[in-house]
Amino acid sequence: MNKKVFVVVLNWNRADDTLDCLYSLSTLILDNIDLTVVVVDNASVDNSVERIKKASFPFKLVILENSENLGFAGGNNVGIEYSLKEGADYVMVLNNDTIVDKKLLVGLLPSFFDRNKKVGVVSPKIYFLKGFEFHRDRYSEEELGKVIWYAGGKIDWGNVFGSNRGVDEVDNGQFDKESETDFATGCCSLFSALALREVGFYNERYFMYFEDTDLSVRLNKAGYKVLFNPSGLVFHKVAQSSGIGSDLNDYFITRNRFLFGMKYAPLRSKFALIRESFRLLVNGRKWQKIGVVDFYRGNFGKGSWI
Repeated sequence: MNKKVFVVVLNWNRADDTLDCLYSLSTLILDNIDLTVVVVDNASVDNSVERIKKASFPFKLVILENSENLGFAGGNNVGIEYSLKEGADYVMVLNNDTIVDKKLLVGLLPSFFDRNKKVGVVSPKIYFLKGFEFHRDRYSEEELGKVIWYAGGKIDWGNVFGSNRGVDEVDNGQFDKESETDFATGCCSLFSALALREVGFYNERYFMYFEDTDLSVRLNKAGYKVLFNPSGLVFHKVAQSSGIGSDLNDYFITRNRFLFGMKYAPLRSKFALIRESFRLLVNGRKWQKIGVVDFYRGNFGKGSWI
């Protein structure tokens, strides 16, 4: 029997990126896979929906239009909920600023087929798309397009930071072994529908950032494995919607790091976070200060973000 895989792609005012992503999904090898792609539009104010509707693809395409911007967490949850109601066996959350390799699904699905059913989520190896590397001048022409963005995730519980394993390294096969990992990245995560039904979806209090780490921790605590599988491959344009080092980053990363840390971190780290919050209130940048205030006020979701 074919497996029903739903791929959720969130769009917000970036039709070009979303269409590039959808065209790459058209190349997927679908051995024993029934594919449905669900585009969730997060209240775009451009002509994204019209452009996507006009395009033609070989898979079933469903477009869901939100009346307001629900953020990464809420927007993707709309697509996840739809997918489960339609009988999905697996749900992939995929950033719209990605290009997928044709072997992505046939590379990732054996993580579920060949191992015990307690695998909750798996993420693939992710490269920077050529030309989008953080440090392009560091690499030779032959190395560009083979620079790793994600090869598993690591949580530093002492400082309450999550980091991508292998980031900025040229891929020479050093991460070619499947392994358990601390978190599956929201850039590309393939979930077991069974696990999602038991554990739930993204926590919408985060709006964006840390929601993928939070869900990975919850899956782990429920007894599910979180895996990195290098057999799948994705190319990432990196932070096309949010902008690295922006006010948006300052606000949501600051606020949500405290939210995540005070929920899951060891007691010693929680005290360190409280001390750090006071330092940021005095010396932090504008949106870091607002993020701290909103954390203590319990102002989550979109919060004070304009």
